[in-house]
Amino acid sequence: MPSTIGEFEQLILLAILRQKDEAYGVTIRRSIHEVTGRDVSAGAVYTALGRLEQRGFVSSRVAETAPERSGQRRKYYQVHPEGAATLYRSYSDLQRMAGDVLLELQSLAAQEPFASGA
Repeated sequence: MPSTIGEFEQLILLAILRQKDEAYGVTIRRSIHEVTGRDVSAGAVYTALGRLEQRGFVSSRVAETAPERSGQRRKYYQVHPEGAATLYRSYSDLQRMAGDVLLELQSLAAQEPFASGA
């Protein structure tokens, strides 16, 4: 059975791919916020990264701290082929499922919300 990933993990993997060699916690959070408008917590990002790393979908490397920076060293992430394949399958499945109902979905989403209690 192929591996599956949830929406948040998909966002994390896509953010890593967007950041290329500069993908670490802060840039991943920033990328998700800039593209989706979602404010995600650092804890949620690092928890998801840990799960993705355990599953072999990403790897990390710790870089030396730049002289002008103090504090912890940055942990950079990279998507592995298995992670890319799982993300691609997930994205493709969603596109196929939405294909013939996308216009209906768009129409429903544009309607007034259902008023309860009337």
